[in-house]
Amino acid sequence: MRIVFMGTPDFSVPVLDALLDAGHEIAAVYCQPPRPAGRGKKDRPSPVQVRAEALGLDVRHPVNLKNEAAQAEFAALNADVAVVVAYGLILPQAILDAPTRGCLNIHASLLPRWRGAAPIHRAIMAGDSETGVCIMQMEAGLDTGPVLLRKTTAIGAEEITGELHNRLSDIGAAAIVEALENLDKLNPEPQAESGVTYADKIDKAEARIDWAWRAAEVDRHIRGLSPFPGAWCDVKGQRLKFLASRVASGCGAPGEILDDALTVACGQGAVEILRLQRAGKGPQDRDTFLRGFPLPKGTRL
Repeated sequence: MRIVFMGTPDFSVPVLDALLDAGHEIAAVYCQPPRPAGRGKKDRPSPVQVRAEALGLDVRHPVNLKNEAAQAEFAALNADVAVVVAYGLILPQAILDAPTRGCLNIHASLLPRWRGAAPIHRAIMAGDSETGVCIMQMEAGLDTGPVLLRKTTAIGAEEITGELHNRLSDIGAAAIVEALENLDKLNPEPQAESGVTYADKIDKAEARIDWAWRAAEVDRHIRGLSPFPGAWCDVKGQRLKFLASRVASGCGAPGEILDDALTVACGQGAVEILRLQRAGKGPQDRDTFLRGFPLPKGTRL
């Protein structure tokens, strides 16, 4: 098929590669414009732009798609279908209507659960036992379109968002290739009206850990926000990010370190911290971290 690909972050790159490997023609790649990043705040192209340019593809990054000129340029590509995955812009109806077979979105949840911007983070933070990928026929609503194909996968007991993100990206890449191959045979299934939840964008302000929560909640908070933005607390005048954890036995005052293995008491139960990071430093496993920044038993976080 002749495809317009629309995506921006790392999550989208394996999908672009899979479409090319399957023999599809990429008419153009749409992604977000380069943004200031790093200490120098120089404009940095997105992962999709970097990959697409390396492949010699036509890359476009309009600020929006609301004006008639942008819509006419899109329609002139004469695409059979647009494949959209974490693009970052709302598609106006004129864009949705332009490809012959419409626009297909790869969404990293089991719709209608976790519509919206941060479905992977929210699934772990909520304690979901499974998640997956849906290939959805796009319409004007936010992730409301009928589902053509869904793939389910279990969430590991100690899995962090970064790990699940990569796994779902690969699942999504395989799923869209399967969906396109069988597009004439798939029956779009309207989403159920019950069970709708929304995965709001992660706000950095919500990343702070409240040790008065139950251990399971603290553990999910840490894993769900790892590696970005990173669940954090202050200790010894420094901010620490916690990047991996598991529920452990133990009790004490919330935030109290219970042993030399960085087991921390919560409002109910305790969590064992497995990986963490000081401000301005790289992530470290617990044992390496403690050799350079001791946190003895009895310390309060």
